[in-house]
Amino acid sequence: MIHLPLASIPGSRSPLRLAGAALASALLLGPALSAGAEPARPPPRVRLVSSEQARGVRAVAGNLAAERRATLATRMAARVKAVLVEEGQRVAAGQLVVRLDDSDVRGQLRAAETSLSAAQAQERRMRKLTAERAATQSELELATSQLAQAEAAVAAARASLSYTELRAPFAGTVQARRVQAGDMVGPGQPLVDLEAGGLELQATFSEDEARGLRIGSPLRFEAEGRQGRAVVTALAPGGDPLSHRRGLRARVVEGSGFVSGTFARIELPAGAGARPARGEQVWVPRSAVVERGDLTGVFVLDGGRAELRWLAVGDAVGDRIPVRAGLSAGERVIDAPGALRDGEPVEVAP
Repeated sequence: MIHLPLASIPGSRSPLRLAGAALASALLLGPALSAGAEPARPPPRVRLVSSEQARGVRAVAGNLAAERRATLATRMAARVKAVLVEEGQRVAAGQLVVRLDDSDVRGQLRAAETSLSAAQAQERRMRKLTAERAATQSELELATSQLAQAEAAVAAARASLSYTELRAPFAGTVQARRVQAGDMVGPGQPLVDLEAGGLELQATFSEDEARGLRIGSPLRFEAEGRQGRAVVTALAPGGDPLSHRRGLRARVVEGSGFVSGTFARIELPAGAGARPARGEQVWVPRSAVVERGDLTGVFVLDGGRAELRWLAVGDAVGDRIPVRAGLSAGERVIDAPGALRDGEPVEVAP
């Protein structure tokens, strides 16, 4: 048998050669690994804001609505013959808006007019016969009563005919068109909504919230991210027996871009409304708030680290959000935290 050295066998490597290859790989890869290593990241610099006390300012939910609003409805069951307006269209006072099918009503009117003619003839005949003493006074009274009934039937038919044409009660804008030609409608069914005039705030207030408010009081509000100002024009003297809240209306006098039907947050002025009985409500800037799913919180500076604190908050007023629980006034909150992580060391920017 012939023995050959391991190094001379094709496809094999000697232990010495393997060790050399490993050393060479370490020498070549070592600098590359060192170059790709991520250097230690310095703590992010953050800006702090201080949570502030409520200072007597509270928010009440309300909505914006047109000062004048009317919903046109029918008083009879009929088929819609034509709808002559579209949403957003301007209409004049008295302009025809919806026409209903009036064929049945016109038939009733013709029948009533025929009965009226017969009753008039009978009444004239009885009056002549009574004058000639050929008819009694009671027969004349019966003919007169039948004539009055016939006249009432004609008046009712003509009134029903007028109900088949719905006209705008005032000049305004069509807010909603609720039916189409061919629809069957019934008494009281809304057909078209009209709006006119400016906008007003509508809301309900508790007795504490309404304290200090009166006709002419100014109110600031926010709707769809826009700020506005209104003046109280009506305030119910007493509360609703079920909700125990007072109705309020305020005319919008400052602000643009608002539309009716928009949700609004009304800011009560200082002195109006009562503070919470236990503890003080605090506020934080909207920019400091972190939202993750249904959770809302802020990062609080604690011992040089960012502590994520989940909160119970209310509705925002402007760029501030009221905190109901989870934060005390004066605590240092990190503004615009971005991708900050809970427990991460931070450096406070000057």
